[in-house]
Amino acid sequence: MMIDAFIDLLPKVELHVHLIGSASVPTVLELSRRHPGSRVPTVEEELRDFYAFRDFPHFAEVYGAVNALVREPEDVETLVVGLAGDLAAQNARYVELTVTPYAHHVVGMPMRAVTEALDLAARRAAAEHGVRVGYIFDIPGEYGAEAARVTLDHALQEPPRELVGFGLAGIEQKRPPYRDAFRDAFRAATAAGLRSLPHAGEMTGPETIWEVLDGLGAERIGHGIACLDDPRLVAHLRDTQIPLEVCPTSNVCTGQVAHIKDHPLPRMLEEGLYVTLNSDDPPMFATTLSDEYRVAAEVFGLDRRALAALARNAVNASCLDPAGKRAILDEIDALDGAGS
Repeated sequence: MMIDAFIDLLPKVELHVHLIGSASVPTVLELSRRHPGSRVPTVEEELRDFYAFRDFPHFAEVYGAVNALVREPEDVETLVVGLAGDLAAQNARYVELTVTPYAHHVVGMPMRAVTEALDLAARRAAAEHGVRVGYIFDIPGEYGAEAARVTLDHALQEPPRELVGFGLAGIEQKRPPYRDAFRDAFRAATAAGLRSLPHAGEMTGPETIWEVLDGLGAERIGHGIACLDDPRLVAHLRDTQIPLEVCPTSNVCTGQVAHIKDHPLPRMLEEGLYVTLNSDDPPMFATTLSDEYRVAAEVFGLDRRALAALARNAVNASCLDPAGKRAILDEIDALDGAGS
């Protein structure tokens, strides 16, 4: 079996993708035309130019402009169901979708309305596309204590049925000290049964990863590519096998890695770290989850067995129930055996 066909058939799990960043180009154009006067272009060619990011702060600025177009609960539902359809076409079985409640709060959407939209979307994703959805509520770190409070309140007072995790994202350099609002919010969220799933080590150094490990009890880390700068941290991550959600194309598009050939993914695997492949904000980066597997094969030389191992990693690192994990792992094993 050719590697492209193997990737197409490989059952997949997506652990690191953002609601706003998952909006397809046609969806963003539709929203922009629906809400004239925004900074977001209404012509496809201009929108693709709009998605040419200079650095991470510029990406965050563009992301915020697109986020401002999502003004109604129906927009939220549309994005979730659209992502499920995109993932179903890639043979994905499950997604853990990062939602930022604070972004909906600031445009005036009530918590209950957002939750109802997320619940309806999860049901539709399963019924219409066969894709199960779990939600992660994340704090946009640069907005500090207020964002932490709003995110936690939504998670505890009006959680969607499929809420599984609590996260922290945004511009790492602009996060205020963790030791107060963020740590308190994570402590309350994990006490309520949510998994600690923050971003760290994407645009700052190993110290940010240590902070989410020690201060937030991170059980899985978004990105984490800066870990290689600290041998002690590498050893800790290898020993504990804490999963790292690696997003190669994203890191290049936001300027964290100069060129895809320079990406640290191969070294992370050589170091024995627990790695999963993910797409982050796929339409904004002109990628898909399947494309990330193709990058792993074509750029880094991973064979079918290694790609299947990455797919298993994502399943095992997910918040799926044991039966759900077993069903997908059995599919991967069947394909891996047939392709060997």
